[in-house]
Amino acid sequence: MSITDLAELRQRLTSGFGPIESEVMAEKAASLGYHGRQVEKAMAALKAFDAVPGSADERLILVKAAARDVWKFFVQREACGMRDQRDAIRHYGIPPEVLARLGAIEK
Repeated sequence: MSITDLAELRQRLTSGFGPIESEVMAEKAASLGYHGRQVEKAMAALKAFDAVPGSADERLILVKAAARDVWKFFVQREACGMRDQRDAIRHYGIPPEVLARLGAIEK
């Protein structure tokens, strides 16, 4: 075994992850952060709309967009091993009307 092999083996044994596993975890975390920010933006857009209401059709467009963003975020959370979404729902203030649309595909 070379010194490089020993260093890599030592890192794997001490960290529990090899370089590829560490890279995959970093990508998952980055994606989770991105999708969380998208949910924040969608919730902010809904709140801003509700502060100065417009038409029901305009609001429905925002609710549908929010549902798509929340669905993507939940999928990413599950990919990271987080199966319980209740804390995220509370944290982001996701309303029931958005949750009711999760997974719905409209043409």
